[in-house]
Amino acid sequence: MDLNTSHDPEVLGLPFYDDGHRRLAQQIGVWCDIYGELWETVRRMPPDEAGRRLVRLLGEEGWLSGLDPSAASPDLPWDFRAVCLTREALAYAEDLADFAYSIQSLSATPVIRYGDKEQQARYLPGMANGTLIGAFAVSEKEAGSEVAAVGLTARRAADGGYVLAGRKAWIAHATIADLFVVIARTGEGPGPLGLSAFLVPADTPGLRVERLDAIAPRSFGHVHFDDCPVPDEALLGRKGRGFVVAMDLLDRFRMTVGAAAVGFARRAADAALAHTRGREAYGRTLFDLQLVKAKLADTDIRLNAASLLVARAAWECDQGSRGFARHSSIAKVYATEAAQEIVDASVQLFGAAGVVRGGVTERLYRQIRSLRIYEGATDVLRLAIADGLDMRRADRGG
Repeated sequence: MDLNTSHDPEVLGLPFYDDGHRRLAQQIGVWCDIYGELWETVRRMPPDEAGRRLVRLLGEEGWLSGLDPSAASPDLPWDFRAVCLTREALAYAEDLADFAYSIQSLSATPVIRYGDKEQQARYLPGMANGTLIGAFAVSEKEAGSEVAAVGLTARRAADGGYVLAGRKAWIAHATIADLFVVIARTGEGPGPLGLSAFLVPADTPGLRVERLDAIAPRSFGHVHFDDCPVPDEALLGRKGRGFVVAMDLLDRFRMTVGAAAVGFARRAADAALAHTRGREAYGRTLFDLQLVKAKLADTDIRLNAASLLVARAAWECDQGSRGFARHSSIAKVYATEAAQEIVDASVQLFGAAGVVRGGVTERLYRQIRSLRIYEGATDVLRLAIADGLDMRRADRGG
């Protein structure tokens, strides 16, 4: 894979990135190209088998090494610009590879940021080498994107520890996870004040998974907690700080969803450009038609805007900017909505060939849709962005 396909070299050349990020972008692009035959293979595998193989491969090849800060390689950066660049390349190459990388990173980050030394030593090495698969369990049918409405309970047990009761819904990697990071209600107060985070091994008595089939096949399911006992040391961070753990994580990973959307969209745009240049129609190529050129131009405009918004959000996060969460939401909303439009335009330009099962545009059409929902649905994030406008005005003294 050439750097000019998986990433925009002009965007990479901007001061948002340094030479370490540019080396990373080059290396992950080449790596994805080397494993091109594997992507064809995993698409034919059952989702659980594909997920396990890809997490293990990513760990063995060092792409998850940053999940164990005590052993991370100094050769390549591990920050949110790096995570975004990696997701962009993986999404361009294969949805399942991006899915495996993103959920493993999402699950390990709370342990990195809030785990004690014992928890980090117990879980992070396996997560970094791909032998221990993680899942982040916050969503519920009754709560949706409203983290403060989480209802899964964690009541104190008479002999110490907690007992989890309830269920989580639509959890990525649910069917293959070895460890769940779970947000539950311990009851210190109403809404966000009563939530805590727990580390729950998948073999905990009373934990069971209900498999789900998504339009883009992957390991996915509901998780039931039928009076699951967990010890005090399962508590991640301080009691009553579960909302902070969840929002801190989601704020950081929303921009990476935008990065994956850019990868999907760029793949669709490249496919559409190649198709229109080679497809003869009306005595010339499709590319020569003015309406087609206009559609491709709109695609390029959206891709540029999405790439820049993601880059800014990741840079703000890595610089420790107080307002990075807002930029992360903006990047996710714009990039995922733009990617949906770009993929749809690509299908339209391919015509009937674009909806044939197994083709690149058909795969992208199924894969892109969920990005506008998970880690904050577009409509919910728009409300949050709008609510922040008055605060920004106040900060400016308006």
